[in-house]
Amino acid sequence: MRVEIWSDIACPWCYIGKARFEAGLAAFAQRESVEVVHRSFELDPAAPAATDVPVLDMLAAKYGVSRAQAEAMEARVAEAAAGEGLDYRSDRIHGNTFDLHRLLHLAHAHGVQDALLDALYRANFAEARPLADPAVLTEIAVAAGVPAEEAARVLADPEAYAQDVRADEREAAELGATGVPFFVIDRRYGISGGQPAEVFRQALERAHADGAVQVLAAEEAGVCGDDGCAVPGS
Repeated sequence: MRVEIWSDIACPWCYIGKARFEAGLAAFAQRESVEVVHRSFELDPAAPAATDVPVLDMLAAKYGVSRAQAEAMEARVAEAAAGEGLDYRSDRIHGNTFDLHRLLHLAHAHGVQDALLDALYRANFAEARPLADPAVLTEIAVAAGVPAEEAARVLADPEAYAQDVRADEREAAELGATGVPFFVIDRRYGISGGQPAEVFRQALERAHADGAVQVLAAEEAGVCGDDGCAVPGS
């Protein structure tokens, strides 16, 4: 069984959703037979590569709210993250994630994609590190198991793995994904949003039992799309 997960490192619900999916997978009896592949999805492909715009300022401008209201929005997401045992900081910088996705494709070639994704999520959401800095990215990639010289080569070549990122994004569009996280099981089941762990466990059980195609809506789950990141119950 293969689970493909479209996500963006800038997406808080992707960070939370990954933890919830992994909890659901851990409760799935056939978990050892599941292959997980992470796919690229950029929430803001037009964002500049290097920026000094704080996330709180970006949210206030995007939603037309005050900084205090943006802080309240982030506090609700932080509470959801804490519920999964995840640290969450709101003093992050908003920026382009294309290079991060290219590095994730390199990491996949070395069998350490999941480790690098975890490290990037942690660096962004728990540590608020400057991910636009090639030196920082190289350090994170190397710690996750990517050879230093290859990480540096990919970051120095804007076309390295660029087509792989764009291919993932085309596939997401073809599958009807308008937001992330978006989970696809054996190209038969689609799960949208950072659903509870039990939803993931049940979907894995259904996919294992039959071949029906089903999409689970994200109405009660956190999801990030072109219009921003929705917070359930807010």
